[in-house]
Amino acid sequence: MSNDSADGGADALTVLELLARQAPPGRFAELLDQARVAGRPEHELAALERAVHLATGVSCSLARREQREEGLAALLDTTRDLTLPYDLDGLLRVITRRAKRLLGLDLACVTLRGPHGGRLLHSAEGALTALDPAGCPTLFEGDGLGGLVHALGEPAWTEDYLDDARFAHSAAIDELVRAEGLRGVLAVPLRTGETTLGVLYGADRSTRRYTADEIALVAALADLAAVATEKAGLLDQTRAEVTELERDSSRARTRLTRMRYIGEAHSRIMNLILAGGDLRNVATAAGDALDGAVLVRDPGGRTLAQAGELPGLDEDAVAKASLDAHAGRRPVLTTRGAGSAGERGHEDDGGDQTWVAPVLAGSEDLGVLVVRAATPLTGEDERLLELAAQSVAFLLLMQRSTAVAEGPVRDELLDDLLAEPQHSPQQIAQRARRLGLDLRKPHVVVVARPEGGEQGRAVVWASSYAYRMSGLKTVHGGAIVLLLPGVDASAAAKAVSGELSPLLGHPVSVGAAGPGWSPDSVSRLYLEAMRCLDAMGALGGSGAAASVQDLGFLGLLLSDDHDVDGFIESAIGPVLDYDAERFTDLTRTLEAYFASGGSPTNAAEALHVHPNTVSRRLERIGELLGAEWQKPGHVLEVQLALRLQRTRDVLARQRADLRDARTTGTTASQSCERPGT
Repeated sequence: MSNDSADGGADALTVLELLARQAPPGRFAELLDQARVAGRPEHELAALERAVHLATGVSCSLARREQREEGLAALLDTTRDLTLPYDLDGLLRVITRRAKRLLGLDLACVTLRGPHGGRLLHSAEGALTALDPAGCPTLFEGDGLGGLVHALGEPAWTEDYLDDARFAHSAAIDELVRAEGLRGVLAVPLRTGETTLGVLYGADRSTRRYTADEIALVAALADLAAVATEKAGLLDQTRAEVTELERDSSRARTRLTRMRYIGEAHSRIMNLILAGGDLRNVATAAGDALDGAVLVRDPGGRTLAQAGELPGLDEDAVAKASLDAHAGRRPVLTTRGAGSAGERGHEDDGGDQTWVAPVLAGSEDLGVLVVRAATPLTGEDERLLELAAQSVAFLLLMQRSTAVAEGPVRDELLDDLLAEPQHSPQQIAQRARRLGLDLRKPHVVVVARPEGGEQGRAVVWASSYAYRMSGLKTVHGGAIVLLLPGVDASAAAKAVSGELSPLLGHPVSVGAAGPGWSPDSVSRLYLEAMRCLDAMGALGGSGAAASVQDLGFLGLLLSDDHDVDGFIESAIGPVLDYDAERFTDLTRTLEAYFASGGSPTNAAEALHVHPNTVSRRLERIGELLGAEWQKPGHVLEVQLALRLQRTRDVLARQRADLRDARTTGTTASQSCERPGT
């Protein structure tokens, strides 16, 4: 072999050795420089340059192949990672981290299509600034390199983003790019079929030309990411639907449990009613079921039964809620103060609640159910409240039916008590005991006369009322007569008027008398109550309610027993007591004041005291008798009581003098008859 051939072979072998050792490109350049320095012939230098060029090409191919293999291996690892169950945000973080590592990028991020057409930044890896996806502005589809990708549906890249005029720039996006110091940017669409879900971005902080292999590698990653993103979105949606179904199932189970409890509570209340329980028992059962205090009121606002305490009850709010409840035929929650009741308002303190439920029988108002609940009532609880109100209405109707069924027997007993001559006291007492009455206990007689002659509804109501109050009822002389237990005839008259007037829609005249303590007193009290009723009509008091005691001296005249002591006590009793306790002369001052025609000066002269003394005594009398004691009606009663008191004193002194005279005469007679006198 010639020397030229030997040198050429040695050079080729050297190049092959460098290529086998995967020497860097600089070693090939050194080999060429050494050959030139050695003065090698031109044809040998040309052959060596040709060999170095081929070796460099092979080296680059091997490097690209190795890089491609590494990329494919990384892509395979990414594919394996994407099969794990991520939520959407976690998946996008994995994608950006893999993309950054895959091409050795400075920054990678993902944007997805927003609900209104914009693109929202969901994940970023490698950001230097506070690139927060939650605070990043919406990136519109027509802006930036991403807009170009959405328009073409293909990857796009730029060597220097801010200097590239191929796409429309956005001030917001440019500001982000400038803040991060980005230059080379690659954008690849996340596509599933014909739909672009978003864009995967890779960026460097120096200019960079992205090769076809790099773009293909990122595009493959984007395709995998698109499929995984779609599946993750479906998985999130499925999880949300499953969670909602679980919540619905839990709510349904809770509601079924509550409905079962409501049914059982309603059954307990109805069984209690059918077993003969009264309103008090029903109110207690309803309070236990609703975890609160319960108050049953009639249409006039009178309490029929109560279970538990309702301190600080706002009567104005309850009255307003009662109107709303009857208008809407549903329970209403009251509001504190005089405000209106809301549909589902809440108490100011967020705790205790006061509800008002109408007690209705068809269109008839039987009253209201007031409930103070310890905790807010749910929709099911409101249903239980409605059922409790219906149960109360049912019980009231049952009581009315019972009263109507027993009505003839009870009416006959009261008719016999009012009859003259009266029946045998033993027979009357026996009949009363069979009806659960004890006529030896205090009782009053109330006589009601509906104005306008409408008696049908009034009589039905009176039967139920008498049964409820453990009394008797009859119709006598064109008026409804009630015999009720109690000692306050005036309060009984007002209670009857308070219930009956709203029921009929017009005033009802009510007179009362009592109390009495025996069956014999019933007829007498009836006559007094009728006189009271007639007196009110004669005085223009139709539609009012009063007792004999309320009529003052007229009641004294109308009463059969002429209770003078009671009249004097009601008119000037406080003044008499004050004089007796403190040895004052308020009574004499009153008499002098009226005798002088209401002149304090003349009264002072008659009493031989200073006018200021009389004035002070009159002020004291006003404190004792009330501020209105000098009004005409009161003045007349005070004067009459003074006259009666003075007359009683004179008569008492006369009787005392007569007894003293008789005693003295008897003593003298006995002395004259002594022996030896």
